[in-house]
Amino acid sequence: MLFLLFQLGNDRYALEAGQVAEVLPLVSLKQIPQAPPAVAGVFDFRGEPVPVVDLSQMARGCPARCRLSTRIILVHYPDGNGDQRLLGLIAERVTETIRRDPSDFVVSGVALDAAPYLGPLATDARGLIQRVDVDQLLTSAVRDLLFQQTVAS
Repeated sequence: MLFLLFQLGNDRYALEAGQVAEVLPLVSLKQIPQAPPAVAGVFDFRGEPVPVVDLSQMARGCPARCRLSTRIILVHYPDGNGDQRLLGLIAERVTETIRRDPSDFVVSGVALDAAPYLGPLATDARGLIQRVDVDQLLTSAVRDLLFQQTVAS
């Protein structure tokens, strides 16, 4: 299976490539006043507003560094209503992919209620890689904030 690698600080993470719609350069975002700190903003992608979350802010409490390799990873995210929506993820050093069998990732034995998106670990010559579960990234409150459904009256 193919995985997209990225970094948060000095640690490496992997997303299943099948969940990735596109990888984009870092673009200017429209800020969302009063949004949680990890919500970086929203941008227009081919006529559709797409919310963006800063993974570094979410996981480490500090924003991603602005580097040439800092990207917005567009992923297919379940909106809670049975549909898939685009969600942008800001991550650093989005520069490579790897092929690994899903069974290469093993449970670490550490489970954090505050970070259910952090999955099992794999190793390679450079160290550990932690898998990220896109479906578990957002709390239901943040998901509902970002993907509000309009109700016809």
